[in-house]
Amino acid sequence: MSTHPQQPSAQPASAAETIRARRTSLGIELGSTRIKAVLIGPDHATLATGVHDWENEYVDRVWTYSEDAIWSGLQDCFSSLAADVRRRHGVQLTGVGSLGVSAMMHGYLPFGADDELLVPFRTWRNTSTGRAADELSELFGVHLPVRWSIAHLHQALLDDEPHVGRIARLTTLAGYVHWRLSGEFVLGVGDASGMFPIDAATGTWDEARMDRYEQHIASRATPWSLRGLLPTVLPAGHRAGVLTAHGAALLDSSGTLEAGAPMAPPEGDAGTGMVATNAVAPGTGHVSAGTSIFAMIVLNEPLSRVHDDIDVVTTPAGEPVAMVHCNNGASELSTWASLFGEFATLAGPGLDSSRVYELLFEAAGRGAADAGGLLAYNFLSGEHNLGLDEGRPMVVRGPDSELTLANLIRAELYAVFGALRMGMDSLAEEHVEITTLLAQGGLFQTKQVAQRLLAGALKVPVSVGDTAAEGGAWGMAVLAAFAATDTAGTSLAEHLADTVFRDLELVTVQPDPDDVAGFDAWLERFVRGLAIEKAAVEHS
Repeated sequence: MSTHPQQPSAQPASAAETIRARRTSLGIELGSTRIKAVLIGPDHATLATGVHDWENEYVDRVWTYSEDAIWSGLQDCFSSLAADVRRRHGVQLTGVGSLGVSAMMHGYLPFGADDELLVPFRTWRNTSTGRAADELSELFGVHLPVRWSIAHLHQALLDDEPHVGRIARLTTLAGYVHWRLSGEFVLGVGDASGMFPIDAATGTWDEARMDRYEQHIASRATPWSLRGLLPTVLPAGHRAGVLTAHGAALLDSSGTLEAGAPMAPPEGDAGTGMVATNAVAPGTGHVSAGTSIFAMIVLNEPLSRVHDDIDVVTTPAGEPVAMVHCNNGASELSTWASLFGEFATLAGPGLDSSRVYELLFEAAGRGAADAGGLLAYNFLSGEHNLGLDEGRPMVVRGPDSELTLANLIRAELYAVFGALRMGMDSLAEEHVEITTLLAQGGLFQTKQVAQRLLAGALKVPVSVGDTAAEGGAWGMAVLAAFAATDTAGTSLAEHLADTVFRDLELVTVQPDPDDVAGFDAWLERFVRGLAIEKAAVEHS
């Protein structure tokens, strides 16, 4: 384990004046289970936070969030932030120096000519676009994941959905919110790279593949061209409009927030996670664990061939990234934690959720290296890379397995990392060098247990910094500050290394040989047991 000097925190004596003078930047991120807002000062230290918990709905076999849920959630999150500003600093939040919005990537938000949403938002979690994704992968000569917006659009076209002919705009969740707040139909390049392939040379839509797609669907005589549907692509550091009076009213139902703050290009949660962990330079990598889990490795050179379990996307600055994305992350683990929390409440004085996680993770750290022969599958939804259109979470054990609390929670933690490791093995075949792997997400807040097990699962050192807990909302605030600052000639990587993260504390854990061997043994059973998972999907 190694450490570096600690990141400076905001000075309480100057915080109120900083807020009044609007020398602040606000980042808002719409994650899968939480909308979070982080307000930072000129030193990038957090001044206040706001949160709103929410959950996707499964309606007509589609994972979705309603428009009402989006806007009521954003307003509640902003109200929570404003209350935190008053509580901590004794001032009213009437404006900010700059702001930006990020959200879960991919998905499908098609709008008509009157700017109405034509079908309910289809999130990244939907895996019903396999036919379209396979067809487009062959057409483009790249791995085109089922989550991508173009896969959703093409599947709707293949299915002759009535709304397809009425589409006038197509964007992501972050792009939609930014559009409503600023009036600008734009998208950050990192988020855009999860809609349609990006040309690394131009930093915008791949024109050659765009032409190929237009020719591919010419016989269907759609009234639109794909070029006309997609947002304008912008890299980090560019301004993307300002918060309008209408946008301020949408965000702050009290009417206190004033318009005029410059806005950064809207980004995806993968890109803001990379910013939050300073993993945007070639050779660096980032793992984010939440409802989904994914790894982002910034490439020094293109991959030698197409891999079905690796997506090629970009950083918010447009650098090519190998992304290993798994639909199923820590949700099933959270369900088990809630179950044990419920039991603790029945047994005596209740424990808060953070203490429940702490106790369970401490137990997992003492578990058998191979989880005592227990198998856990965390598939609440499909996992396309593993050939699963749907999921069935389960625990499987043999007569000789050791069913203990420690082994059960260790198996559930291993399940979070199982599909991710399989994708990372494909990168290992490419001899992709990873100089730094940083992790973020609530999973990594409990005394290094998940961090240690991830290092063993991926066989690389894993670092966690102070900013990991704040996550993508803090990363978006940093991007907002970057867009509002005169940084001519300074790359995002340079800005992060020289300014934002110069004094950041990092805690690094090396792979433990016993954990490496134990996870390898567990993964071998995990792969063999996928037949059980597929049978459960088929028969239940």
